[in-house]
Amino acid sequence: MAIGILGTGSYLPSRIVTNDELVTWVPGATAEWIETKTLIRARRHAAEDQATSDLAVRAAERALEASGISAGQLDFVIVSTSTGDHPQPPTACRVQQALGAYGAAAFDINVVCAGFVHATALAQSLIATRPGAHVLVIAAEVYSRFLDYRDRRISVLLGDGAGAAVLGAVRDGGILDVEMATDGGSADLIIVEAGGSRRPTTAETAVELGHTVKMNGRAVREFVLEHVPPAIGKLLARAGVRPDEIDHFVPHQPNGRLLAELVEACGLQGAQTHTTLADYANTGSASVPVTLDAAVQSGAIGGGDLVLLSGFGGGMSTGTCLLRWTEAA
Repeated sequence: MAIGILGTGSYLPSRIVTNDELVTWVPGATAEWIETKTLIRARRHAAEDQATSDLAVRAAERALEASGISAGQLDFVIVSTSTGDHPQPPTACRVQQALGAYGAAAFDINVVCAGFVHATALAQSLIATRPGAHVLVIAAEVYSRFLDYRDRRISVLLGDGAGAAVLGAVRDGGILDVEMATDGGSADLIIVEAGGSRRPTTAETAVELGHTVKMNGRAVREFVLEHVPPAIGKLLARAGVRPDEIDHFVPHQPNGRLLAELVEACGLQGAQTHTTLADYANTGSASVPVTLDAAVQSGAIGGGDLVLLSGFGGGMSTGTCLLRWTEAA
C-alpha cells in the first residue's frame, strides 16, 4: 500500500516583526547584520491571545480542506511541538477538540526541528498497520514566548508558525523511505534549561530567564554539516536515487547561509531548494511543513516529482523523508 500526503496547510500569525523593529529589543544587533548573517528579513509573532494550539488548528483546517478529508474521518492527530500550550495535557488534545476530530487519538511528540519528519514516519507506520486510516500531522511553535532578547545569537533567528499535512493511502509513489537518527550526547547544544523536572520553575529561574532557548550556534552548524549530508546520502542510496534526480529539496530553515552550505555538501544543487526563512525565520518544527505548503501552493511541486524533506535540530536529531508526489487513492 502506498502512503503519502493528501493535502497540506500552514498558518503564520499576522504580526510581522521586521529586523528594524527587532533590533530595538536586541543589544548589539543591526538590521543589516541580521540579514547579512542569516538572510532573514522578518518573522511572525503570535498575538497575545494565541497559543501554539491556536496556530496548529488554523494550519490543520487548511490541510484538511486541501485533502478533502473531514475532521470526523481522522484516526490520529499528531502534534509536533517544543512550545506546547501546557506541560500537560498534550497540545494535540486542544487541537482535537477545536477541530471536532472526536474519533481520533491525539498526542504530541517533541523532536524539535526534526519533529515533522519523525511525526510523518510515525503516521506512515500507523497507516500501514491500519489500512484506510487518515492521520493529521501538525508542527507548530510559538518561540516568541521563549526568547531572551539580550542574546542576539538566537533571538534574531526564531519565529512563530504552524504547518500541517494529512496522510493516507495514495495511488502510487508517496513516502518511499525515511531516515531518522539522534545523537543524545549533543543534546545540550540547544536547550531550555528550566521548567522541567530537572530544574523546576522558581522565582530564581524566572529572573534568570531559564525558560528561554539557549543555543551553541557554532557547534550546531558543525553538527548539521557533519550529520545531515551522510544521513541524506544513506537514505538516497537505500532508495536507489541519485542526488541529481531530486526535484525538490524542502529543508528545515535555520539560517540562509547554513542552508547554502548544506545544499552543496549534499550534492543537491540540481534540485529546487525551497525556502521561507527570509519572511518567516526559523519556525522550528513547523519550518518544514510551512515551506512544503508554500511550495505546493505555488504550484512548484507536481505529480511524479521526487521531494526530499529534511529536518534537523534539538536533541540533536535528524530526520529525512523521500517521497514521490502523487494523488490520493
